[in-house]
Amino acid sequence: MNSINPINAVMPEDIQKRLKLVKERVEAAALSSDRDPKTVKLVAVSKTVPVDRVHAAIKAGVTMLGENYVQEAREKIEALGKERVSWHFVGHLQSNKAKYAVKLFDLIHSVDSLKLAKELNKRAGALGKAQDILIQVNISGEETKSGIDTEQTLNLVRGISPLENIAVRGLMTMPPYFNAPDKVRPYFKALKSLQTLIRQEAIPNVDMTELSMGMTGDFVAAIQEGATLVRIGTAIFGERE
Repeated sequence: MNSINPINAVMPEDIQKRLKLVKERVEAAALSSDRDPKTVKLVAVSKTVPVDRVHAAIKAGVTMLGENYVQEAREKIEALGKERVSWHFVGHLQSNKAKYAVKLFDLIHSVDSLKLAKELNKRAGALGKAQDILIQVNISGEETKSGIDTEQTLNLVRGISPLENIAVRGLMTMPPYFNAPDKVRPYFKALKSLQTLIRQEAIPNVDMTELSMGMTGDFVAAIQEGATLVRIGTAIFGERE
């Protein structure tokens, strides 16, 4: 496959050590906020990572893999299979890729419009599948970020609720990048508050269980603010090009 070779890439034999360290930090972050570490799941983001390193991560104990591009994910899934890992789509998804996404992914983190949800519902229905999704929220309001505006999220969830082959499982966000993780904390708090608000509405077919937030630079703060899914690539696989 045509994966980009990452700069300063971690070799397969090092991935086990790095994964162990990440898991220890995840556990410590959960315990520091009086949470059961089992309530936090690690999604190893393998965008641009060659198959041999992804395979090494699976052997080291990774059970969830996150991909940003449908074509790249399809090639990896064909090479590695779906038996031992759950595949998550964490990038921006276009409606014309929906028919492929529902075949490949167990959870799609980045649904941000009713148009996309309806297309996923249609394609999932054709497969006899209920597609689990998260709603991507542009919690910071940045023009360069994908995601639904915070104030429109509740209406979007209500619009998706009647779709029979879509199951809303929670929310996802990508906050602004800061060198100091504590500066990101207010954005994580805001997503947690939005989750609580939507949960209180008791919307049918909506289960506000998951909060997908936090990456290599800020996942400790994200866990302390309620993340249930952390998307970590660099700390496991090394820097990307």
